[in-house]
Amino acid sequence: MQLSKEDVLTQANSICKNTLMETLNIEFIDYGDDFVVAKMPVNSRVYQPDGVLHGGATVALAETTGSFAAHIFLDLKEVFVRGIEISANHIKSVKDGHVYAKATFVHKGRTTQLLEVKITDDNKNLISVCKLTTVAIPKPE
Repeated sequence: MQLSKEDVLTQANSICKNTLMETLNIEFIDYGDDFVVAKMPVNSRVYQPDGVLHGGATVALAETTGSFAAHIFLDLKEVFVRGIEISANHIKSVKDGHVYAKATFVHKGRTTQLLEVKITDDNKNLISVCKLTTVAIPKPE
């Protein structure tokens, strides 16, 4: 039985309880054949001291979104997915509203996956561009 998009998103959001994703209020909102989208509110919980979005929170959003993309496109009965490298270029500051991460595959291999994650604000301004590499590790039999 194939789950509906709503069921997949509900399950993804429910497993984020008591994790960093819940702390940062990250919510998965969409996915398709080669992408995943999540959003995060921009408020004092994710600020750096001068009152703008912290780059580390942005990177946490990017890694969360990209890792989830790898999770839903691989057979998790067979493998664990782990991020092994992430880089980020921060382009613009944000003080309020939401930021949205859209992770798309550059390479979808059996062992390694490469994703580009673009972070935008409520007005679709580009905030950051991240590159995430994940690895699929076989589960012990």
